[in-house]
Amino acid sequence: MFRALSIFTVFISLTMISCSSADKKEPETAETLFARAQELEKNGRTEEAIAKFQEVRNKFPYSKLATDAELAAADVSYNEENFAEAQVAYQLFRDLHPKHPKTPFVIYKLAMSIYRQIPESIDRDLAISQSAIDTFSELITQFPNSEYVAEAKEKRLECLKKLTEKELYIANFYLKKRHWESALIRVEGVLLNHKGLGYEERALARASFAAARLNKNDLSQKYLNLLNQDFPNSKELEKVTSSYLP
Repeated sequence: MFRALSIFTVFISLTMISCSSADKKEPETAETLFARAQELEKNGRTEEAIAKFQEVRNKFPYSKLATDAELAAADVSYNEENFAEAQVAYQLFRDLHPKHPKTPFVIYKLAMSIYRQIPESIDRDLAISQSAIDTFSELITQFPNSEYVAEAKEKRLECLKKLTEKELYIANFYLKKRHWESALIRVEGVLLNHKGLGYEERALARASFAAARLNKNDLSQKYLNLLNQDFPNSKELEKVTSSYLP
């Protein structure tokens, strides 16, 4: 009986020590969770880091760090080159926090997330390029003094040029197929909507040629005159003629 009492006493003592240790354990806070998420990211455990940032937001929705965690999670996706996921995350952040002081940065990263999804080759679907252009334009218009504007202008120009090259690529396809009307529509679109990008010479030559093939002689001459006026001694019309005349 004495032995049983001793064992019981030891058990109670250990239980009290255990409880005492638990009582001394620091409570989980937004700060500790956020720091843990940052540590996970630093160690390359990005999926766990994103989950931990989301935990900050879910457990402490009224903490300032909840907002910081949303943006940090988006940044992790972007840095890991998961651009589609980053695009969704930055867009959601914008929708939830339209007046956040980091809005210029968020729009910039949103635009870059879209930009980084654009295919390299112009024979691919480039529809997403217009979305990137629109988002870069939004940043430039709304925050003209932002530190991100210079790069936004550069990237927007790249997107515009790529779309222009795509239009001329399609026009060339129609010319080779002798679909003159479709080719003319494409190059006239370039002349109307893509001015100042360095493609006018090529577009004018193709427009003049396609119009001639449609027996729209006045229109063909109009484009030819513009070509000779703006680009004297241009070889572009000769190239088009030699390539596509039957």
